[in-house]
Amino acid sequence: MEHRSLFEPVSLGSIVLKNRIVMPPLTRQRAAQPDDIPTALMATYYQQRASAGLIISEGTQIEPRGQGYAWTPGIYSQAQLDGWRTVTDAVHAEGGVIFAQLWHVGRVSHTALQPDNAAPVAPSAIQASKVKAFIETAPGSGTLVEPSTPRELSVAEIKALVELYAQAARNALSAGFDGIEIHSANGYLVNQFISAHANQRTDEYGGSLHNRLRFLREIVQAVCAVVGPDRVGVRFSPLFSSTDEDRVYIGFVEDDPHQTYIEAIKVLEEAGVAYLSIAEADWANAPELPEAFRREVRSTFSGRILYAGLYDAARATRLLEAGLADLVAFGRPFVANPDLPERIANGWPLNALNATALYGGGEQGFTDYPRYRTS
Repeated sequence: MEHRSLFEPVSLGSIVLKNRIVMPPLTRQRAAQPDDIPTALMATYYQQRASAGLIISEGTQIEPRGQGYAWTPGIYSQAQLDGWRTVTDAVHAEGGVIFAQLWHVGRVSHTALQPDNAAPVAPSAIQASKVKAFIETAPGSGTLVEPSTPRELSVAEIKALVELYAQAARNALSAGFDGIEIHSANGYLVNQFISAHANQRTDEYGGSLHNRLRFLREIVQAVCAVVGPDRVGVRFSPLFSSTDEDRVYIGFVEDDPHQTYIEAIKVLEEAGVAYLSIAEADWANAPELPEAFRREVRSTFSGRILYAGLYDAARATRLLEAGLADLVAFGRPFVANPDLPERIANGWPLNALNATALYGGGEQGFTDYPRYRTS
């Protein structure tokens, strides 16, 4: 077997994962319309990939205002929960483990996606740049648009959002998920509160880093109270520099990213969550995370550490064997290779990715990728 360290079992809280290969959250925009309901086709897609040690679902919005892209699934209605139950049952039938990623895009949205065509919500009324929302312009077709200018949330509304995260966690358990990942990355709502670029509040949720981390802290505590910290993970996307300014949309480059994210990780350590997920920059020639940051992440956080970002099996193995990671995620390779762990273990070639079919559509580029045949 090649890359043996990828195939060592590992505990994640009370769950034992069969390998260290993770299918990360991958937005595919194939929820049924209207009402953004997970489908039987989505269940097939996830079931095909259940040989991963851990599957983390595509981002699923916790409320209607949390949507920034047409055709993404939600986790707030009974019809959506019934759809997700079809997905989790399919994964469990293959011996897989699946967590739900709870998502709210905040300001990365458009009035066309919002209830009553209202403005999106955010920590401050600052329009998002270098990112697009995706709206439906006709049934089955849509276009990328500039996000609308958001309105600033009141403190009471922030408190209500924390409870919406807790309710989404309850819903995820009801739908059969094994745990929860809180999406705190990629420039979306929780990341907006953390970042001084998007959060210019002067109350207890803004100003100092401690205050900017308050929303994250309250969500983590609320979700842990519902599902238990040993079934909770949190995703960050720290950027230290960018050689391509158009790519900064995946997160924010803070004035001191090292301090910002180490302090954020301390919030997770205090809560005792099961894992920390770090989404690295994933474009060609993207800057590497500083080694000093990786080492302080390891010394700060005692749970499992997951990295994602243009990893292949060799690079993932090196990170595991260096003791800097416990799990490694493979995004695009998992899209094109439902049997990715088997291919890695046996050194089999990978299917090519159909990049034109990543978002929206039906089975093409979704469930029609073949498994490897040995004869």
